[in-house]
Amino acid sequence: MTALTANAPSGRRLRVPLSILVIGRVLRFALPYWKGLTITAIAILATAGFAMATPWLLRWAIDTAISTNLVEGETVISITGWLVAVAGLALVGAAVLRGASMFVQRYLAEWVGQTVAYDLRNAIYQRLQTLSFRFHDGAETGQIMVRATQDVEVVRMFINFGGVQLTFTLVLGIGTLAIMLAINWQLALMVWAFLMIIAIRSAFVSRRLRPIWNDVQESQAQLGTVLQEALSGIRVVKAFGRAEFEGEKFGKAAGFLQRRSYDASMVQAVNMPMMTMLGAAAIVVTIWYGGREVVNGNFTVGELTMFLMFLTVLQMPIRGVGWMVMMVPRAATAGVRIFEILDQESEVQEREGAVAPAHPQGHIKFDQVSFAYDPRSPVLGGIDFEAKPGELIALLGLTGSGKSTVVNLIPRFYDVSAGRVSFDDQDVRDWPLEALRQQVAIVQQEVFLFAASLKENIAYGRPDATDEEIEAAAKLARIHNFVQRLPDGYDTWVGERGANFSGGQKQRIAIARALLMDPRVLIFDDSTSSVDAATEFEIQQAMAALMRGRTTFVIAHRLRSLREADQILVLDQGQIVQRGQHEDLLQQGGLYSEIYELELRDQESAQTAEPLEAAAVGGSS
Repeated sequence: MTALTANAPSGRRLRVPLSILVIGRVLRFALPYWKGLTITAIAILATAGFAMATPWLLRWAIDTAISTNLVEGETVISITGWLVAVAGLALVGAAVLRGASMFVQRYLAEWVGQTVAYDLRNAIYQRLQTLSFRFHDGAETGQIMVRATQDVEVVRMFINFGGVQLTFTLVLGIGTLAIMLAINWQLALMVWAFLMIIAIRSAFVSRRLRPIWNDVQESQAQLGTVLQEALSGIRVVKAFGRAEFEGEKFGKAAGFLQRRSYDASMVQAVNMPMMTMLGAAAIVVTIWYGGREVVNGNFTVGELTMFLMFLTVLQMPIRGVGWMVMMVPRAATAGVRIFEILDQESEVQEREGAVAPAHPQGHIKFDQVSFAYDPRSPVLGGIDFEAKPGELIALLGLTGSGKSTVVNLIPRFYDVSAGRVSFDDQDVRDWPLEALRQQVAIVQQEVFLFAASLKENIAYGRPDATDEEIEAAAKLARIHNFVQRLPDGYDTWVGERGANFSGGQKQRIAIARALLMDPRVLIFDDSTSSVDAATEFEIQQAMAALMRGRTTFVIAHRLRSLREADQILVLDQGQIVQRGQHEDLLQQGGLYSEIYELELRDQESAQTAEPLEAAAVGGSS
């Protein structure tokens, strides 16, 4: 699996066949909107046709409605009024129809482009939601955000501008070249020689800009990653006085983006006057050669005017050919980055025909379970235990011993490398994922609250819950009294990541969220680590009735959780080295006794005072 990091292959040079394949996949996203594409193609033909008609009508008007004669040695110009009126109306009509067809062309092209971008972003989001934790462990948030925004925008521009405008330019170019060759092939070749020089120069400039734009695209992703990290870890940055360091890191990334963007602007700034001079040279040659042909009687004034008009009409599209062609590799590069996400397959797959038990009980069993995040680094080995409905299982061990990994295997955040995890004697891999996770409520160590109301955060797992049910869960989690004292109560807005709440308050909100789901299995991943002893006492007293009949897993370093556990599993280096109840394990000695002496003994004397302390502060929780 490819981790999406700042060094991901967005800057790679794609081979031509690969670029074509990627562009083909991108265009398949537009095929469902073939009706809009068909009308766009018709509008392109109409726009090009009316664009070519304007110079032709002007030529007809000059050559037919306006005549020049020599009378007694003097030039006499005669104008046929009704023909001029007809020509004028025809020119106005062509302009109106061209404008109308151009509106249809651009509107539908934009609609198709935006709709494809919408589909791509939704596809990326849905894919990210289905991927297992293994993918997210190695992916950088900033990179994913850039792929879902800027890379999709590049694809949208390719469909809207690159594809549509290139088609328009080809139709217009072929049509005008045919007309010009039919009228005067010598002058047509002269004019098109300049146009080809402009197109080649444009392509050369675009080729030179390609690596610069790739750098800009990649540096934007890197800048997003740096910014996301700095904002997410702002408290750490400030606590360690590293604001200047982070500012320099951001400045370095922003500086690279600024320099490469400046390089792109310089290339374009140098190219623009040259393009203008080439266009002017084409006009000069047309007037010089065409004027001679008019004098020699081989060319009419109207035809010369038509050639000049064609030059004006063609210059901007031809100058944009290089940019349009450049959109292909840019879109291919963006497509590779997008498809790296869309092609990811989650290792956690729902089996066909998976069915959940009709009445889940919460009987969990690990049968010789092994797990590794990668084959070279095993995390768990030979994990074997049983948790019956209603039992409280405590997991204890040093940091990195595999406690969190064990509980993450129950809702299938990861799949076992070997062995079997069963829920009610049925392999969890045979459960529908949604049904399985509805029966497992988790209060994680790092509580995440959404930018929404308190009510919405508590009811996140059950959005259809009533106000009474939400309040009941909050009371059990000992957060109701605190919420009532807030000005807006349960409608209080939670800031990003719950920054306006303390750690203990966030823990209790998360506990209320888990309790509201009314699951068969509860997992508390060190969930009381951010609350004081008195608050923990209140929470555990309130949860005692709730835990009855439910299987509960607790990862904690609180002595009370260990004393109340039906079974304590002591893990070391991914293996269960001791199991049993508190008193039995103390007598056995070993790792449990060592942890007890180092971390838990000091809690013995404190526990006798906790009920009194809890009573004193109970009303303020």
